[in-house]
Amino acid sequence: MIDIDITYWNKELRDKSPEEIIKWALSLSEKRIVTTSFGTYSAVLLHAFYKIYKDIDIVWCDTGYNTPETYNHAIDVMNRFQLNMHVYIPLKSNGYINATIGLPQVDHPNHDEFTETVKLEPFRRALAEHQPEVWFTNIRVRQTAFRDSKDILSYSKDGILKVSPFYYWSDEELDAYLDSNELPKNVDYFDPTKALKNRECGIHFQ
Repeated sequence: MIDIDITYWNKELRDKSPEEIIKWALSLSEKRIVTTSFGTYSAVLLHAFYKIYKDIDIVWCDTGYNTPETYNHAIDVMNRFQLNMHVYIPLKSNGYINATIGLPQVDHPNHDEFTETVKLEPFRRALAEHQPEVWFTNIRVRQTAFRDSKDILSYSKDGILKVSPFYYWSDEELDAYLDSNELPKNVDYFDPTKALKNRECGIHFQ
């Protein structure tokens, strides 16, 4: 575990650029990962690492239930940046999941089991294999109430230092970043484990 005063460092990093934050955090440990869902603004964080340290391990927990546009977006971004991808998929097939759990709505009793099967178990497997001390994410303020309680730096429940370089950026700023770097935006992203934009899929509770 990286033991730092995150209150102090969140103040120090508040006015730093995402690139400066990434470079600072990379110096803390050799054991680090980036997670992506290939969501709406996923190309922003991945492009930043492409410029700074393109060989970092990128973890994608592919539920198997993404939209065709999301899979096309993922392929496009991976081909552009030649990412060091590590893809984790559910241990059960879509056919088995559909027959036994279904694709439940958030208020259905099976939704927790569905989320565990397609997202949380694969993510725990990723953490067990990589044993990261630094975890780069693309969470931002104003996305969910839970994320509003975080900052650029926070700790996971297992003591992993989570770093969110674009935490304070607005959608407008991210759109400008995409435009200026001629990057794609995934406008048709949908995560069935979240279903609603203001819900968490559960990964960031880990």
